[in-house]
Amino acid sequence: MKPSLQFRLSQHLTLTPQLQQSIRLLQLSTVELNQEIDRILMENPALEREDIEGGDAPAAPAPAGGSGADSNTTAAEAPPAPDAEWPVDLAPSWRQGGDDEEGERSFATPDTPTLRDHLQTQLSLTNLSARDRGFVALLIDALDDDGYLTQSLEEIAALLPAEAEAAPEELSIALRHLQHFEPAGVGARSPGECLALQLRNMPDEPARQLALDVVEKHLELLAARDYARLKTLTGASDDTLRAAQRLIRGLNPRPGAAFAKIEARYVIPDVIVRKVRNAWRASLNADAMPRLRINRLYAEIAAGVRSGGTLSSQLQEARWLIKNVQQRFETILRVSQAIVDRQRHFLEHGEVAMRPLVLREIAETLSLHESTISRVTTQKYMATPRGTFELKYFFGSHVATEAGGAASSTAIRALIKQLVAAEDAKSPLSDARIAQILGEQGIVVARRTIAKYREALQIPAVNQRKAL
Repeated sequence: MKPSLQFRLSQHLTLTPQLQQSIRLLQLSTVELNQEIDRILMENPALEREDIEGGDAPAAPAPAGGSGADSNTTAAEAPPAPDAEWPVDLAPSWRQGGDDEEGERSFATPDTPTLRDHLQTQLSLTNLSARDRGFVALLIDALDDDGYLTQSLEEIAALLPAEAEAAPEELSIALRHLQHFEPAGVGARSPGECLALQLRNMPDEPARQLALDVVEKHLELLAARDYARLKTLTGASDDTLRAAQRLIRGLNPRPGAAFAKIEARYVIPDVIVRKVRNAWRASLNADAMPRLRINRLYAEIAAGVRSGGTLSSQLQEARWLIKNVQQRFETILRVSQAIVDRQRHFLEHGEVAMRPLVLREIAETLSLHESTISRVTTQKYMATPRGTFELKYFFGSHVATEAGGAASSTAIRALIKQLVAAEDAKSPLSDARIAQILGEQGIVVARRTIAKYREALQIPAVNQRKAL
């Protein structure tokens, strides 16, 4: 072939560093955003947080070449904010008063002893020999977080050095000592043994012996609610079996869980929804908004430098970050208000009034891409009078109705919860019956769809909800 020159016209999108940062900030959660800002603050001396202790801090300078406000934000979408440049408090603070010097809530977790510490304290008060006390301490270390002994005594004995000469009988005696400690049921090797230990620790009453027989021999039948076989095997009447079941339900199958360290996770909502003059309005939560500005001294030094360089580059990057953070919250507010406008019936009446909503509907309304809506609604939270929800919670699939409309999957799940809560425990509703009841209300739902929603709600099957 003969070589030749050809001209070809094509288009491609180039993501500038500013645009890449804007996209990255948009998909971050509030915690991740603050972590990212802290990292940038360490690297860029031209950027700093505003000091808000002495009152309203001065507004950050507008980025070069930008107005600082989103021209697409309508008056209906904007929160009732004062006339000031961004960043300002666009929503009333959730702080009560102003006595907190740091401007933040401090959550102190109680100093709860661990299960091991609790048992070791009891062990120190016993009159056991040093050898027996050592075996009990060994078993305490082998317990899991729920207080169960998951290894057999033979396996534990095999782990000991040969010079210990520990016989399984000695470990059995140590285990009996441990099982007399508080909380009752600790040191059990199965749920049945755990419940039996607690029953033996209770004062005698008419149903206790039957309950003990059930947990030791027929716990699987009780879990399956096979009351007919239980009555046949135990010879108990309905009233006696009902009393034994009530006694068993009052026991704790996880006695060690009360001593587990629970790490509390607190969600700071990005948006707060309130009803203002019979209309639902979304406003940004000031506690979730980082307040940034350009370091004035650094800006003056950079202004005195004629040629570009590190100073000018850092100053420009700081302005980009301030603008991108501003744009991030403005986009979150626009999307949140659009969601509120479509889900106002949920705010008024609850889950049963949730309407079907997809990302495309919000994207078309705000002239944004679906991927942008997806980023905005991930790990962003909205505080409403009905609770705090992730923005994605308000989106869901739909099910057709006989009238030609659609019902939200969230609303259908709420209806299922209502039907199950109001059912007769002696004759609970099957999935087919629930589908039939919803069909009578004009909502066409298949039985397998009901089963899927019921499992998602962690509602047991019909045979497991049956009571005596």
